[in-house]
Amino acid sequence: MKTSNGRAALLPSLSQTVLAARAFGLDCIDGVYNDFRDETGFAGECEQGVSLGMDGKTLIHPGQIDACNRIFSPSPAEVDWATRIIAAFALPENAAKGVITVDGKMVERLHLVMAERVAAIAKAATP
Repeated sequence: MKTSNGRAALLPSLSQTVLAARAFGLDCIDGVYNDFRDETGFAGECEQGVSLGMDGKTLIHPGQIDACNRIFSPSPAEVDWATRIIAAFALPENAAKGVITVDGKMVERLHLVMAERVAAIAKAATP
């Protein structure tokens, strides 16, 4: 398999890896980016990993740590949305509901699980 055009040929396999990890409740960590001096390429591959659902990336150089942490950490907007979902489901009137509305949007209990995960990641990333 030629990888001269990035990871395009690997995307189906990477997607399957994420799905398998999620099915078994495992984190899915993306592989290394070997050109450790190429900050733009590294950041792009991290962004791609996030869009695929990866949880982090294997690093080979200390210079990659900050960019990796920044890209794989939830944004303030994501943390805010997650916090609102958690708070809404915590209300006594919503305790037994499977579906509620938050800010006019339908939110299911599966979104609560996702929100709790975002909140946990944000908490772990905060020094």
